[in-house]
Amino acid sequence: MKSKPLSKFSLALLMTTTAFIGSCSQLNLNQSQPPSESSPDTPESAPSPNLDSNLESSSRPLERTPEDTNFVTKVVDEVSPAVVRVNVKRVVDTNVPEFFNSPFFERFFGDSIPTPPQQRVQQGLGSGFIVSSDGQILTNAHVVDKADQVAVVLRDGRTFDGTVVGEDPLTDVAVIQIDAENLPTVALGNSDQVQPGQWAIAIGNPLGLNETVTVGVISATGRPSSAIGVSDKRVEFIQTDAAINPGNSGGPLLNARGEVIAINTAIIGKAEGLGFAVPINTGKRVAQEIMETGEVQYPYIGIRMVTLTPEVKQRLEQLPQQNFTITADSGVLIVETVDGSPASKSRLRPGDVILAINGETVEQSEEVQRLVEQQSVGDQITVTIERNGETEEITVELERLPVEN
Repeated sequence: MKSKPLSKFSLALLMTTTAFIGSCSQLNLNQSQPPSESSPDTPESAPSPNLDSNLESSSRPLERTPEDTNFVTKVVDEVSPAVVRVNVKRVVDTNVPEFFNSPFFERFFGDSIPTPPQQRVQQGLGSGFIVSSDGQILTNAHVVDKADQVAVVLRDGRTFDGTVVGEDPLTDVAVIQIDAENLPTVALGNSDQVQPGQWAIAIGNPLGLNETVTVGVISATGRPSSAIGVSDKRVEFIQTDAAINPGNSGGPLLNARGEVIAINTAIIGKAEGLGFAVPINTGKRVAQEIMETGEVQYPYIGIRMVTLTPEVKQRLEQLPQQNFTITADSGVLIVETVDGSPASKSRLRPGDVILAINGETVEQSEEVQRLVEQQSVGDQITVTIERNGETEEITVELERLPVEN
């Protein structure tokens, strides 16, 4: 008998791909101001400002000086040519109401019944960045998912038809190829070296506003997907307060040297200053597999699990029906085994507490997933568990995770 999940938390996660651009209100920048009265202490003979000189100065073109330039402008100048806009079209089916097929309508309207269209075209917008001069582009999988047409627009205005080489929904990474040569490219950094507090620069096309730059800091690293409400993903996100909005998806998150450290991906609804990006090391690994094989394979055990905390243990003890005893103070509790999974084929069962995998101690559910992902499909792992106060080792053969977009 399957155990039900112990707790479930959900957050409204908005993938940052925009599908519609609304009109903007016009700001009135020419409001007249009431004339200011002269101070009684100001002598009448005080010299008036030289208006002609000011007008002459303001009409001169503004030229950048060393004082105007900082590391952000330098990064933008170097990277922007390699940041692209990704326009997507999808043909989606529409449900025709049943009353249009009613005999009543046929009797009174005949062939003149206004039939709604069976399909409609849905448009989407995202961002991306060029990683090879021959037209290889990284973006988010949700940007190009189920796309019937992809167009890539470069900063210089050129537009190319894009081909989706492959996409991985578990990491939200996709590769697009365009037929072009000698393109500008970005430099890829090392996301393992990213630390909270470092500068973060986001470039993309939020809400259709091309080449938008926002600046902030890295506010957290290693943020598990379950913590932001997307437990179906296999990503430890980089969190930033650099503004990310719909349309930024797939664009680069850069460090102060102009190196891509992550792929801007998601925001949490109704939150401010909480943006999430896929580490570029994950993006590089996934892109490499896609280019070599066209897909990404993941090993899996097939369990639903929760970190064993004093609170979880206390709640378990309060359950009216419980056919197992937990004496461990830490570890990862198996809540459920998935039918047909490697776990269900082994001797793992709900109520077991995972203490170690291949001899490495685990205390968080994210550690179990990380250790499994380090293996390959077909590998056998040794899972050390506690069951009803007794410790034992169980061998599990990993299988390929079935993935649907």
